[in-house]
Parts: sequence; structure tokens; C-alpha cells
Amino acid sequence: MKTLSISEPCSPISTSEKRGITTWPVRCYDSTASGGVIFDLDGTLVDTLKDIAASMNRALEFHGFPPVALEEYPTKVGWGIRRLAQLCLPPRVRESSAEDAVTETVAQDARRFYQEQPLVHSVPYPGIPGLVAGLKRRGLKIAVLTNKPDPVAQFVIGALFPPDSFDQVRGDRPGLPRKPDPRVTVALLQVLAVSPEATLLVGDSEIDMEAAHTAGCTALGVSWGYRPQSVLEQSGAAHILHRPDDLYQYLPLA
Repeated sequence: MKTLSISEPCSPISTSEKRGITTWPVRCYDSTASGGVIFDLDGTLVDTLKDIAASMNRALEFHGFPPVALEEYPTKVGWGIRRLAQLCLPPRVRESSAEDAVTETVAQDARRFYQEQPLVHSVPYPGIPGLVAGLKRRGLKIAVLTNKPDPVAQFVIGALFPPDSFDQVRGDRPGLPRKPDPRVTVALLQVLAVSPEATLLVGDSEIDMEAAHTAGCTALGVSWGYRPQSVLEQSGAAHILHRPDDLYQYLPLA
């Protein structure tokens, strides 16, 4: 197994603020423990942006609000559909006393519209199906952890990947925390029966990087997703993957 190149020794987690982004120290990869790979979904495994935007814009227009341009969505997605609805509402609504109620209503409709048409434009990124199949052949535990509503996450993965490609698929479920809350990541690690120190968490946003570090996993960013590489680096990515096959160099030797 390749040891991640870092500029400082492994140490307990601490936080600092840098340009409004939480920065975490990089963790080492423990080559002696049983581990696996946890993937984010949107912007990491599958390009879902057009379908997410279409559903949210339909909900916004349904309630009389202007749609949001597609190019504005990459910085808004990742925290879950309710937060996305809040970020897409006009400032006058976000600053009003009705914000919570309007946000919830728009989010519910966007969720419903998305469940109706989740796969009009969405496709796996090039090289991702081959990577997932290759990890499966190696016998590694692999999972999906996303803030996308769980029914949609299950449907998207089931439609775009062969059966049993992943050991677990976890989306946003009512009453449960979502990324980057460490409880959702730790619960998944426990189900997978893998060590956090020997688990890679792969994603395209600061949310994923924080989720990795708060749970004790190694954070790997991907350059093909929705956030700039600089955001991933500032958020503590141990390494940036520029193509899916780059992941192999951080896995146990066959």
C-alpha cells in the first residue's frame, strides 16, 4: 500500500478557519487494518447536476420564483435538498420571516419532482463503472454515502450500476444526520465492518473532506466534480484524483 505524502505527521484532529472553509490536518493511511472505499454520489460517481437543477427549478417556478442558472448549481449542491432549496430562493425570501416555511415547501416539491425524473440526463463519469468493477473484483468493501434523498440514491445507483456493485448505499434518511456529521459516516463504517483509519472517503466537495476527517477516514478529492480543486485542497484533501484509476495507487497491493 502506498503511504500518502504529507507535510506533517499524523496528529489529533483540530480545526482552523481559512477563507470561510474549515481546514483539517491530513491523516495517514493505516496499512495494517481492514478498510474500504466510501464514495460520494453526485459529482463523484455520477454527473447528476442537470437533473437536480431541473427538479429544483421546476419547484421554484411552481411557487412563482425565478429559476436558477445551471452554472450556479455546482457551488450550491451537496448539503441536501432542503439546503439547496434555501440557497436557490431569492434573497428577499431568505431574509424574510417566511423563509423556513417556504424553504420546506419548495424542498418537498423539488424532492417529489426529482423522484419522478431522476435519470433524464444523469450518467456515470467516464472510467467510474470500470473502477467500481475493479474494486469489487479485489474484494474490497465499497459503499456510497450521499446527502441525496435515500430513495433517489438507491434508484440512481440501481439503474446505472450492475446489481451488488456496492456493499451499502446510504442516502439522506428522515430523522438521521447527514454529511459531514460524523455519526452517519461512523454508522456506515460499522455496518461495513471496516477500520476508519484504513478507509478512503472519496468526494468532490468540502462536505466530503470534512466528513472523512471527522470520522477518521482519509479524504481524497476528485477534480472532475462540482467544486474547484482549490476548495478540496483547502478542506484537507490528502490527494486529488484527476481520473478514476488514480485511486488504485492508494489501495492495498493485490
